[in-house]
Amino acid sequence: MKALKQTEIDDFKNQFDGDVLLPDDPAYDEVRQIWNAMIDRKPGMIARCTSADDVVKAVNLARENELLVSVRGGGHNIAGNAICDEGLMIDLSLLKQVQVDPKSRRATVEPGCTLADLDAATQKHGLATPVGINSTTGVAGLTLGGGFGWLSRKYGMTVDNLLSANVVTADGRQLRASETENADLFWGLRGGGGNFGIVTQFEFQLHPVGPDVLSGLIVFPFDQAKSVITQFARFTETAPEELSIWMVARMAPPLPFLPEAVHGQTVVILALCYTGDPTEGEKLIEPLREFGTAHGEHIGVEPFCAWQQAFDPLLTPGARNYWKSHNFTQLSDGAIDTAVEYSGKLPSPQSEIFIASIGGATCRPAPEAMAYSSRDANYVLNVHIRWDSADDDQRCIAWARDFFAKSKPFASGGAYINFLTQDETDRIESAYGPTYTRLLELKKKFDPTNLFRMNQNIKPD
Repeated sequence: MKALKQTEIDDFKNQFDGDVLLPDDPAYDEVRQIWNAMIDRKPGMIARCTSADDVVKAVNLARENELLVSVRGGGHNIAGNAICDEGLMIDLSLLKQVQVDPKSRRATVEPGCTLADLDAATQKHGLATPVGINSTTGVAGLTLGGGFGWLSRKYGMTVDNLLSANVVTADGRQLRASETENADLFWGLRGGGGNFGIVTQFEFQLHPVGPDVLSGLIVFPFDQAKSVITQFARFTETAPEELSIWMVARMAPPLPFLPEAVHGQTVVILALCYTGDPTEGEKLIEPLREFGTAHGEHIGVEPFCAWQQAFDPLLTPGARNYWKSHNFTQLSDGAIDTAVEYSGKLPSPQSEIFIASIGGATCRPAPEAMAYSSRDANYVLNVHIRWDSADDDQRCIAWARDFFAKSKPFASGGAYINFLTQDETDRIESAYGPTYTRLLELKKKFDPTNLFRMNQNIKPD
């Protein structure tokens, strides 16, 4: 990478409105930290943007000086692409404004916002858009890779609810992308990751949700895992779209509604959220209680924002994390048996296997309607391995890769790019599936020199 002269750095600082941090600045180490502690990179400069104009200035600096660029929104991505070594880190985390128009049910969202920021603003009006399940996740990265969560069965993927985006492209232009403006760019942004530019504003469609929803957990003993997961698979095939149920196999955290003897034991958890009338929801979920003899449950009506934050304590920053993921059209006996086998030998107390039941509205768009093409995915499995010491890296990663390989024959192909780790570049083309060829042409049009390559990269050459 080209090294900037001190005069070039000074000139940039003078015309940049935000903060510019160098390795010897006191705040540098704090700002460069991201969620996954396995990623420890040191950019040559951090540009903390306070406006879209700042983003343009940073992009121009990088392009004109051939700097490696990374873009940080929430900094939560598993691959750690928010931060680069030696290059320019364009930090958007200070851009956190959300504006809600309750009449049109629309929200405009800046790229530094987390899911908590978005949910807090929209829920004041009893509105929401489908996003993820960990409130510290960044809206920007989640959206550009597809995005799904508790509302997706009813209202689709996050990208299905994106109405427009303001984008800074590699040549420093500010464009608006929508169905009617720069429609090809808009098509690519909805699932193509950060390949085509830096989004400085998202506009989302909102839907009536909450502010209270029926939600909670049912926790079963692990010796009932095969039966519980099989019933979960069959039940979710016909469940109403207002009801989302996810299966999690992990060692039980010290939840107050569980007997102390269960804490630390491997369990099977059904996590659920129903966005319709709670009375009707209670009737619908009653069969779940018959899946086995539960250790305990905690289900009730609570604010949607609270449910969105329920899993935050299990996903705090600072731990080492590694993921492997598959899509499934259905959960076969082979897939279930493999999940049970590996759930029985989790490599660390914080590790888990979760299977998200999506389907419903997420499957309605045609595969090539936008860059996100995995419209046959009724279930998404994520093997989330989490541990504290670098000494355990090899053992934990090997376990995840073994499980991934053994469960692959039962998967449907494709992949969710937000779950791809930094060592899975061989899966990128298959993850994009039938849209990859068109994405490649868009990359050549909007970023022919691959300035934006710290992502699940579509190489223009």
